[in-house]
Amino acid sequence: MDSKPLWQRLDPSPRISTRFFTRRLFLRVLSLLSICVLLYNVVYNAELRGRLEKVQVLGDAGQPHDRMDTAELEDGSSSAACYDTGFGQNGTEKASLVMLVRNSELREALSSIRMIEDRFNRRFHYPWTFLNDKPFTDDFIKYTSGLASGPVEYAVVPEDNWSVPSHVNTTLMRAEMLRMAREDIIYGDSLSYRHMCRFNSGFIHNQEVMRKYDWYWRVEPGIQFYCDVDYDPFTFMRENKKVYGFVISMYEFKGTITTLWDKTRQFHLGNGDYNLCHFWSNFEIASLEFYRSEAYSTYFEFLDSTGGFFYERWGDAPVHSIGVGLFAPKDSIHHFADFGYSHPPCSRCPQDDESHTSGRCLCNRNKNFDTDSYSCLPRWWKVAGINRGTE
Repeated sequence: MDSKPLWQRLDPSPRISTRFFTRRLFLRVLSLLSICVLLYNVVYNAELRGRLEKVQVLGDAGQPHDRMDTAELEDGSSSAACYDTGFGQNGTEKASLVMLVRNSELREALSSIRMIEDRFNRRFHYPWTFLNDKPFTDDFIKYTSGLASGPVEYAVVPEDNWSVPSHVNTTLMRAEMLRMAREDIIYGDSLSYRHMCRFNSGFIHNQEVMRKYDWYWRVEPGIQFYCDVDYDPFTFMRENKKVYGFVISMYEFKGTITTLWDKTRQFHLGNGDYNLCHFWSNFEIASLEFYRSEAYSTYFEFLDSTGGFFYERWGDAPVHSIGVGLFAPKDSIHHFADFGYSHPPCSRCPQDDESHTSGRCLCNRNKNFDTDSYSCLPRWWKVAGINRGTE
């Protein structure tokens, strides 16, 4: 094997010095790199400019404004920015992936979007809807829209959906928040958490930006999604007459919903107790028609009138779960046993061999909340008449 340097093997001529040849080769490589960088910048900037031209601010009537950024409308109502990523929707349902998120959660939002896109939405290109109680920053819009494979919309929650209503005694509310803090109740002293729970319980479904949809898939910032989904869960829900789909079920902290069941019984007279089980609503695929129904809407309005979202710390998970339990047939509730999912501190992983030997899922089967002592899934199997492992 020739041990000479490459340049000597390519050009053995003694008339060209080693130093000269090396310098010429270096300059050629440098020139080629410069040309590549220049071409990349031209192409990238043209593509970016084309994308940014598609960002528009929409008013109440859905007509584009002349401005290119996200801003509040003159009447103080929520603004919505619409971004067309250029992909045609393959999914056939009126559905959206929905995330309630703060600007400060950009990194966590990007992680969740990447997960859902890679595992599901790159096949179907369903739209994304992002909601915030503050206007979204340019950076948030730029980076999140860059990951989405479907149209993207950004909307600001109306102030009356994210504030303490006038009928709530704020002195009592603050006293109860301090008490919960002393008792180490999770989020017990957080007002923003209460706003979020109230919003998800009764307002998210009727946002202007959501009215064109029949279904939604709620996605939280910072989740992990472990399995490929090669079918359309929205179509599955519609064709099988399902109204609510979940992945994890657990017990609620009793100290956060002390009077929720009592108030529910005042609204809906009946016997029985509440066992604190709920579907963990940070993941849910659900019918918006159900949440907009007179039965559920009236139930939420009654709960809201009692002030329990603020005097206590009612979560949207038990409110949704009780609502579904009261007003939807049990066979319209579906457990997505084929989904692998994690939202700290809980994870679940499909238990069948095929999901893992096929490479469809990548998760630890031994790290599975389904049979944890705090899991309500065994109770659900019993209620639904499901033998474990046959879902």
